Amino acid sequence: MIKLLIVDDSALMRRVMGQLFQEAGGYVVEFARDGVEALAKLHAFRPDVVTLDVQMPRMDGLRCLDRIMVERPCAVLMVSSLTADGADATLEALQLGAFDFVPKPDRTVSLALDELAPVLLDKVRAAAASRVPRSHRLAERLRARRAALPAFAPAPPPVIADHPTRPGDLAGAVIIGTSTGGPPALEAVLTALPGSFPWPVLVAQHMPAAFTASLARRLDTICALRVVEVAGPTPLHPGNVYVARGDADMTVSRRAAGPIVLPAPASPAHRWHPSVDRLVASAMAQLPPARLVGVLMTGMGNDGAASMAALRIAGGRTIAEAEETAVVWGMPGELVRMGGAEQVAPLDAIAARLMALAPV
Repeated sequence: MIKLLIVDDSALMRRVMGQLFQEAGGYVVEFARDGVEALAKLHAFRPDVVTLDVQMPRMDGLRCLDRIMVERPCAVLMVSSLTADGADATLEALQLGAFDFVPKPDRTVSLALDELAPVLLDKVRAAAASRVPRSHRLAERLRARRAALPAFAPAPPPVIADHPTRPGDLAGAVIIGTSTGGPPALEAVLTALPGSFPWPVLVAQHMPAAFTASLARRLDTICALRVVEVAGPTPLHPGNVYVARGDADMTVSRRAAGPIVLPAPASPAHRWHPSVDRLVASAMAQLPPARLVGVLMTGMGNDGAASMAALRIAGGRTIAEAEETAVVWGMPGELVRMGGAEQVAPLDAIAARLMALAPV
């Protein structure tokens, strides 16, 4: 049985969510009206998972989350509105150690939860099965440890066969795919790359459209690299990070001057968006595979595993995040199981591996 604590100041939300999990079976459910009540129940009930509203009286979700992660860390799923303020608060919650988030209904609660029910159930089950996220203050810990990372010899120059050089071709490009637990993992990797990193970095992070602009802005303020959300056709340049817009896909295409990235409507052929598989496939169609490095990090499901396995077969390089650091070892674990991971590395070693493959 999964012990679930639902924290929300709305009696209707508590009732509807409680009914959802009680009907699903396999849950023992308790409720709290705000952060103060949640903390009072934290030690007595000892929940496996907490669903935590962001906006509440007396003690809001962020303050409550910070206390939970200090007093008795457990998997916390934030319930957040799809607004600019909600996006900023959600990203802050993920930095504090929240497992993941779900959007808060902005219309009739019972109807909206009917649509959200499969996602909510999946995420709570995954949260219950996960280890406590290691993302709290992760970037600071990684910066302190960076000097102790093992050195890796630079890879030999790739051999490009049957793929002629075209205008604007890049020396290389990195494609990163991630989902649950991704924002702190992205921060850890990208802040460890210098501004002189010679390749562009393309990022597909499963997120709603309201959140990816905030994610790109936050990363841009803390990274030496320039980070942008891709809102239209955008040329690829070294030392830039390109974040796919949420609820859509990002693809690599080509103009006369060279390769570009551009947003595309979410493909019904792919379950998760922005789709890692679609991004990798489009990059392989426009750039020599041997000049591409695919990195698959924490996340539920298997998005990116098939395309990155194909990339490795075609001569590209691939890195899967190791199980011991992934919040959820779904996506990278599937790449490993398919034999598509050339390297398996803990999160704090991925930036070093990228710098070895693309010497600055």
